Amino acid sequence: MIIVKDIVALFKSFKTDKKLLTPKEKQLAELKRLIWIYFWLLLLEGALRKWFLPFLSTPLLIVRDPVAMILLFKAQNAGYFKINAAVATAWGITALSLVMTMLVGHHNITIALYGARIMIVQFPVMFLIASIFTREDVLKMGEVVLWIAMPMTVLMGLQFYSPQTAWVNRGVGGDMEGAGFSGAMGYFRPPGTFSFTNGLVGFFGFVTAFVLYFWLEEKSRIPKWLLLAVSACLVAAIPLSISRTFLFQMIISVAFAVVIAIRNPKLTGRFVLAGLCVMVFVTLLGKTSFFQTGTEAFNSRLTSANDAEGGAEGVFVGRFLGGMLGGIIYNQKVPFFGYGLGLGTNAGAKLLTGETKFLFNAEVEWGRVLGEMGVLLGMIIVLTRIVVSFDMIFKSFTAIGKKNYLPWMLISFVFVNILQGQWSQPTAQGFGVLTGGLILAALKAKPKKVLARR
Repeated sequence: MIIVKDIVALFKSFKTDKKLLTPKEKQLAELKRLIWIYFWLLLLEGALRKWFLPFLSTPLLIVRDPVAMILLFKAQNAGYFKINAAVATAWGITALSLVMTMLVGHHNITIALYGARIMIVQFPVMFLIASIFTREDVLKMGEVVLWIAMPMTVLMGLQFYSPQTAWVNRGVGGDMEGAGFSGAMGYFRPPGTFSFTNGLVGFFGFVTAFVLYFWLEEKSRIPKWLLLAVSACLVAAIPLSISRTFLFQMIISVAFAVVIAIRNPKLTGRFVLAGLCVMVFVTLLGKTSFFQTGTEAFNSRLTSANDAEGGAEGVFVGRFLGGMLGGIIYNQKVPFFGYGLGLGTNAGAKLLTGETKFLFNAEVEWGRVLGEMGVLLGMIIVLTRIVVSFDMIFKSFTAIGKKNYLPWMLISFVFVNILQGQWSQPTAQGFGVLTGGLILAALKAKPKKVLARR
């Protein structure tokens, strides 16, 4: 009965009487609905491509783009979309690169538009969310994410223990070879409702940021039983994901939470309580064969991968610093205006060459940008993302002093994504755009009184 009561309360929080809304408020409500559609498509795009509409798997790859374009058009007409310096730079440089792609690049307009959509269509949505959503809307999305985390964990468990030929492991386009990615001990990294495992890792990183925030929130709107249940799901998700990225992401988010506790000693008790709960979950789950098998597979993956990459230091240098510097160092032979927009994406490379092999270092984001646009235009886009990401983290840190911890916890998840996340991959791009927008919305003035719903 408690669960039903909490679910009903959540649904009621979304309900509004349209008859009482002014025309302006109706416009705003419609824009918010479009953002929620964007959110749901991010979570379910893989499910549509794998299970329900496999024959449309290719067009569904960009299923959020039409929503983003409608959102931008309606927001512009309603006066909610204002072009800032970051968006103006992104549009101007991408438009110039589009022209150069057709003049001296690969000359394929379809591939060029596919590549251009990242900064022209998706990037502005980040700032648009900030102008439409309030802090309360961000909290509602966080609560919804917590509810989704439980069935997502169950699905992850089913995928982990099921053969790749099982329906839950079916790949994009109904591929019977499965969607799991190589893991350890014969087990595969599960993708959840996403097309690939990176989506599931992104989702649980998103969940982690909200869970830690709600543990630290002074007047939590989240029922304690739900917070405990989702915390247990996160503990279970670490070994079942067989993903070092998720483990590192969780460690980073915990470190960010520690910063909040240090700056506000009154929250130390809440932080310790959350830590004790995690220890209890680890102890209880550790006694089950379900958890033990996942842990063995995860440890095997951790050991073999760390040996290959030189341990945690090698992972940091190779993946983080290497992703930044390598994109510049190994693209020295790229033409001044690049090879052309879209050629650094899997879809673009396959359309042009028939296979997913790149002419430049497109495995890392900065390498893709510089390879497509060239050193001059590419570096301007890279610098734009650097400025946006560091501006967010600075403002989020400053907000801690105002007891607004939400942006700081969200930036713990998405900072690296905005800085150098592989936005050629639609799911990674989606989490970067959505979470970036939520951070900017959460930075708005915090209400003096927060109503708790327990």
